[in-house]
Amino acid sequence: MGNDRYYNEALGVIEEARKAINGENEKYYNEALSVIEEVKKAVIGKDECVLLMMTAILAGGHILIDDIPGVGKTTLAIAFAKAMALENIRTQFTPDVMPSDILGFTMYNKDTGSFYYQPGTVMCNLFLADEINRTSPKTQSALLEVMEENCVTVDGVARKVPQPFIVIATQNPSGSVGTQLLPESQLDRFMVCLSVGYPSLEDEIAIAKGKSNDIINLVNAVIDGEELINIRKKVNNIYIKDEVYKYICLLARETRVHPLIELGLSPRGTIALANMSKAAAFLKGRDYVVPDDAAGVFNPVATHRILLSSKARMSHTSAGEVLGQIKAKIKKPRSVRSILDRD
Repeated sequence: MGNDRYYNEALGVIEEARKAINGENEKYYNEALSVIEEVKKAVIGKDECVLLMMTAILAGGHILIDDIPGVGKTTLAIAFAKAMALENIRTQFTPDVMPSDILGFTMYNKDTGSFYYQPGTVMCNLFLADEINRTSPKTQSALLEVMEENCVTVDGVARKVPQPFIVIATQNPSGSVGTQLLPESQLDRFMVCLSVGYPSLEDEIAIAKGKSNDIINLVNAVIDGEELINIRKKVNNIYIKDEVYKYICLLARETRVHPLIELGLSPRGTIALANMSKAAAFLKGRDYVVPDDAAGVFNPVATHRILLSSKARMSHTSAGEVLGQIKAKIKKPRSVRSILDRD
């Protein structure tokens, strides 16, 4: 009888803990959705792009927006910064921007007889690199260390950037006047590459009716940086079954042997696909990943990481079409039950 009492008490404690955990998960889920709703106030008709950006932010990644001028790339980035109350700095990249402008530099103080560090523009929570492909390759490469290791090294001294740290970079399409192609090593640092695109007729009418100069003021802060870090921790704990991990890796490996691809995904790309899949599952209200989560984010994760062959370019086959062929070829795990069963 005594054992039964202790057993029942233990079950009660476990049940209370489960309710608390579920309540906390629901709280973070609702906060993430609130950020999306706030951003949509400033960016009309681009719900899919907003969702993918939020997915990448929750996955702990950096974002590259590749599109023509005037479609709302900068507005999108500023809206996210405001909705999450993040300290943000915007740098307009031009050919004369130097690496020291981004990373900072040391100066001599004649009064104290010592050197001190003058922070660069990257020392913030959300760094908006506007038209990043209009600056020199030397300045572009200055972002490599900070994007991967969250620190900058100036005169041999490494300094951590504030957390959370997010880079949202915009660039004009390749071939535009005055652009410098980003090297593959830097493209690989961006978790996703997105395109905003033109609005639909109805959305463009709504945009034309609105007051575009004041639209960003409609966005309210619903979380802060500390809360974003907490949500990211929850996303990182999303469960992935081994069969789904295998599916993710098979997608990545197929990009390395596909006849229309010269350069496929690196292992960093595989990690990005897994992390994006977790965030996608979280935003659908689940604590586990299914194959459709990985398939849904495969294109934005892989598009900028692959290099099409000359045969693909000659036949005008796009990266999206090639990635679609890969998703059609790789079979998804069939059993939902095997995905849900924990090891």
